[in-house]
Amino acid sequence: MCNPIYFTILVLLTASPLLAQETHTPNSTPPLTIESIYKSGRFSTKSFSPNWETSGSKYVTNRDSKTIPNSVDLIAVDPVTHEETVLIPADQLIPTGAKKPLSIASHQWARNREIALIFTNTRKVWRHHSRGDYWLMDRKSGTLRQIGSDRPATSLMFAKISPDAKSVAYVSEGDVYVESIATGIAQKVTSKRTPEIINGTSDWVYEEEFDLKDCFRWSPDSQRIAFWEFDTSKVGEFTLINNTDSLYPTLKKFKHTKPGQTNSAVRIGIVDLKTHETLWLDVPGDPRENYIARARWINNNELRLQHLNRKQNQNRVLIGDASTGKTKVLFTDSDKAWVETCDHDVEFDGGKQILWVSEKDGFRHVYGVNRMSGKMTPIMNDPFDAFQLVRVTDEQIYFIAAPDRPTDRYLYSVPLAGGKSKRVTPNEFSGWNSYDISPDGKIAFHTHSRFGQPPTTQLIELPTHQIAREIISNEKARTEISKLPPVESEFTRVNADDGTPLDVWIMKPKDFDPALKYPMIVYVYGEPWGTTVTNQWGGNRYLWHRLLAEQGYVVCSIDNRGTNVPRGRDFRKTVYRRVGILPPADQATAVKALALKYPWIDRQRIGVWGWSGGGSMTLNAMFKHPDLYHTGVSIAPVPNMLYYDSIYQERYMDVPVDNPDGYREGSPIHFAKNLTGNLLVIHGTGDDNCHYQTVELLINELVKQNRQFSMMAYPNRSHSINEGENTTVHLQNLITNFFLNQMPPGPK
Repeated sequence: MCNPIYFTILVLLTASPLLAQETHTPNSTPPLTIESIYKSGRFSTKSFSPNWETSGSKYVTNRDSKTIPNSVDLIAVDPVTHEETVLIPADQLIPTGAKKPLSIASHQWARNREIALIFTNTRKVWRHHSRGDYWLMDRKSGTLRQIGSDRPATSLMFAKISPDAKSVAYVSEGDVYVESIATGIAQKVTSKRTPEIINGTSDWVYEEEFDLKDCFRWSPDSQRIAFWEFDTSKVGEFTLINNTDSLYPTLKKFKHTKPGQTNSAVRIGIVDLKTHETLWLDVPGDPRENYIARARWINNNELRLQHLNRKQNQNRVLIGDASTGKTKVLFTDSDKAWVETCDHDVEFDGGKQILWVSEKDGFRHVYGVNRMSGKMTPIMNDPFDAFQLVRVTDEQIYFIAAPDRPTDRYLYSVPLAGGKSKRVTPNEFSGWNSYDISPDGKIAFHTHSRFGQPPTTQLIELPTHQIAREIISNEKARTEISKLPPVESEFTRVNADDGTPLDVWIMKPKDFDPALKYPMIVYVYGEPWGTTVTNQWGGNRYLWHRLLAEQGYVVCSIDNRGTNVPRGRDFRKTVYRRVGILPPADQATAVKALALKYPWIDRQRIGVWGWSGGGSMTLNAMFKHPDLYHTGVSIAPVPNMLYYDSIYQERYMDVPVDNPDGYREGSPIHFAKNLTGNLLVIHGTGDDNCHYQTVELLINELVKQNRQFSMMAYPNRSHSINEGENTTVHLQNLITNFFLNQMPPGPK
């Protein structure tokens, strides 16, 4: 049987082979192709991420071993003099009976660098390589032994040396273990009451949306361990089907809470390592209707918890007594829309105050919270966001801000005692700046890039920002990019329907002639989690957009209201309860405004593409504005919001029972009947995040409405659709060729 959908896909895969392979004369510059972007390494860039010592004077990193091929030494580096000290040579990382050293994924130190805990042989758990093997290296005796050697291979997670450096705690198969460094004897200190209990790590939705994976904490005196317990017994079970790795299909099942459905019941236990008795903190409210998003020890007997209600418009900061289990509210951060967790809630002023970040005054500002009364006092009063905190020292708070250009990022500082903020980044570094600052705040690695310009990294002194030396120039990538045909790009603004300026980047076609009209492809995300209009090096995605421009397209991206940009609380949160409603309206208004501003944009040839939330936005564009968008590519979308997860969707849309109209109007599946343009839907069938299930529902609706479309399902690929040989190249050719065939490039 010749199915129209499969026939369309066949055409797409065989069309326009020049983008995959293109010949060139020996003296010409190699052209920009899918292969050259995603496979050749021609434009690859280097980056640098130091592991600072606590003192801030040196950092620890790996270097290629000079004695053992394909292995590394662990070294300490003085960033100013660049003097290197070998801490653990590769030959000391060879286990007994093995022929080659351990690979080092990460490491931690104790006893003034006398012992090291090495994480190796890692395995991916959803997004992160958080499971594997741990080895303890004693530099004084030269011994190397495996931690948790009696546990299943690669089953250990989040191993941590105790503050007194006498024990190592870790998670294995949903329970917490403590192992003596001296004797190697391990004891299980938690106990799962049922197979549906998880101790010491999290369920899927907490990991994905609160970035909470490591769920146990040593007390400062090493006498107790606080841990999260997840009771998933009433949580719905989701199933991924693997049809290709064996003769018969296999199933992967995991607990997953969709909007409005039952969450895990979560509580905090404190186990006494002498008595092995567990005390449970008395946290108020239904444990399935509230979230314990953060917990940390304040001292040997108290913990501080961040306790959010299900709507996530209140973050109650609780103090828990580890001896009695009682808790009390210190203060509450609230918002009419949603609140964020705070990962910088450190003590200062001799322990009298807690640092806190809140948007209560209309901007993301830093506060000091009185440790006894809970009173919040502003540390800064500037009319702009402290968008990202970078480092807190004894005297200064360093943060990223962009008061004048939301597309850029710059380093600012404000005294910890309070006062006026000042910019640290010099004017010559216009664009995107990121910093890795030493713990003492005296030096930093500064990385700078601009749109279309690869990053450079320098070692700088603070607060002067004087450059000590260059670390990475990425000169090879810069040279290769300079050889490409010139493509003009610019940043601009157009207005939303209420007059709010919206930021845009726009890339013009090769050999641009303003007297002609060109098709335009819009790259969209549009949801509250992220942003796309950034004045930074965009890597392979930038290069692919440039390839489209070389083919003869205008390419642009627009940050609608509600995107995560440094433009104040109201800009970010006006989208509350209107995700999928306000953003596509803003995008459409902006596209029309761009066409009026630039007559060389062909209104009859507007394309759109996006991934994840951007995939959903693409569907909303094609279904809600069929008169505007000609062709769209939707990758890994969520056509129905009720099929995503509880924490993310309810944070931005409220709970379904209180906003049923918003969920319906924001879900593109309900508008599929309006499709008139060319649509390609792409999804990985193994996507644990945006489930293939909801795309199948969309397929049924489009079939029901007799709307023709194209689709590609990548078997067992996850949300990133990058597993398997040649997948990325195949995917990018598929998208590119769809646009080339359905909305041909070039002027008219």
